Amino acid sequence: MSKPNSRPSTQPSSAALSPSSARSTAKKPVKRTPEQAGLLEQLQYVAQGLSETFAPFCEVVLHDLLDPKHSILAIHNNLSGRRVGDPTTELGLARIADPSYQQVISNYANQFADGRQAKSTSVGIRDSSGRYIAALCMNVDLTLFRSLQNALGQFSSIDTGAAVTESLDPAGADVIRARIDQFAARLATTPRSLKADERRALLKELKDAGCMDIRRAMEITALHLGVSRAAVYSYAK
Repeated sequence: MSKPNSRPSTQPSSAALSPSSARSTAKKPVKRTPEQAGLLEQLQYVAQGLSETFAPFCEVVLHDLLDPKHSILAIHNNLSGRRVGDPTTELGLARIADPSYQQVISNYANQFADGRQAKSTSVGIRDSSGRYIAALCMNVDLTLFRSLQNALGQFSSIDTGAAVTESLDPAGADVIRARIDQFAARLATTPRSLKADERRALLKELKDAGCMDIRRAMEITALHLGVSRAAVYSYAK
């Protein structure tokens, strides 16, 4: 389960997600209403679906808060080393103690026992009486994403001090785009929302203004309108 918190704050603390140091062996039967049993059964399918969608970077844990000493009903994409039958965390205990405790706590900083950084989300599930009976928790391993972020940052960095001025945009392209934007604005719409007859009127206006003599004018117009070059040629006829 995702990391717990102390009650004045709605953000859980960042203590490590780790296996339980003391596993309880004696498990007593827990009484559940048919509604509670049905909810817990259905939540297992939700946990499975989420885990398969976000594998292998997201650990998904389902807690039965009616049995806090053995709360973990299911754990998928295990990243924390915990296992089915392990106890709940402080966050689970807080929900058991206080039915008004925040139901959704999302995207808070967390950490696995080996030091890997994580992003966690915990969703409390109530029955019809308002009692918390379960928690669905997701813990994302940020290690790979941080590495990718650093690599992308390096790859996309540019030398702002370089004394070179160059544009790969054809000369006059901004003029065409500005004309198209102005035409669409007069009709209280956007370039990509123009209807076929409006596009024909636009192409006539661009031609009369000499914009279609600009190099790659058809391609620039097509891209700005979100249509094919063939469509632009047809509107220009």
